[in-house]
Amino acid sequence: MRAPDQAIVLAAGLGTRLRPVTEELPKPLVAVAGETLIDRILDRLVAAGITRAVVNTHHMAERLEAHLAARPAPRIEISREDELLETGGGVAKAMAKLKPAPFYAINGDVLWLDGTRSALKRLAEAWREGDMDALLLVHPVARAGDYRGTGDFLLDQLGRMRRRKEKEIAPFVFTGIQLLHPRLFEDAPQGPFSLNRLYDRAEAAGRLHGIVHGGEWFHVGTPENLAWAEAELAGGNGPGKP
Repeated sequence: MRAPDQAIVLAAGLGTRLRPVTEELPKPLVAVAGETLIDRILDRLVAAGITRAVVNTHHMAERLEAHLAARPAPRIEISREDELLETGGGVAKAMAKLKPAPFYAINGDVLWLDGTRSALKRLAEAWREGDMDALLLVHPVARAGDYRGTGDFLLDQLGRMRRRKEKEIAPFVFTGIQLLHPRLFEDAPQGPFSLNRLYDRAEAAGRLHGIVHGGEWFHVGTPENLAWAEAELAGGNGPGKP
């Protein structure tokens, strides 16, 4: 398929678990090794050919929007939420500002180092229009830094994903980086809802797929996560900088 040129960045969350840092600024403006989370994400998108991105906002919206207005690229449109719509509702609302074609959707509290190739370009190359409604980038739990959970998904040999069952340990954790088709949102709920509801529906139809990330990945959700990412990335000013 032709590589996507549009994306949504989910940046509306309250960042409650990252307090006290997020009492002073919205989580996407938290700096890791000298650069904000939102700028790291948007720079990656630009490098992958994205020309237009929608960013949803809520917590300290004016401050985040002022920061985004100073960026030269990509072209950014704001989807402000008066009430938090969660991941699914946030994407559904923001999607109205994009053309009806596949798009990247990225959580605003993740950062990543590419492996030998761009993770975003690998997603685009792996996309199969006839078989997929959602293609998620997953990361091996065994290489997930300070992650202490039991994983999210299992993959078969064709890349189809199955959610971890209760009391089951899964080898892969979802990175918050994905490629989605607008049809995933057909008949979606109104108001706040989690993307997990749509993943489950796509899984049941055999249309939820994944690829394994070949580089490093960090979720900056707590002060401990932030300290870990800082320690790992401090001084990383070369080509691998996320």
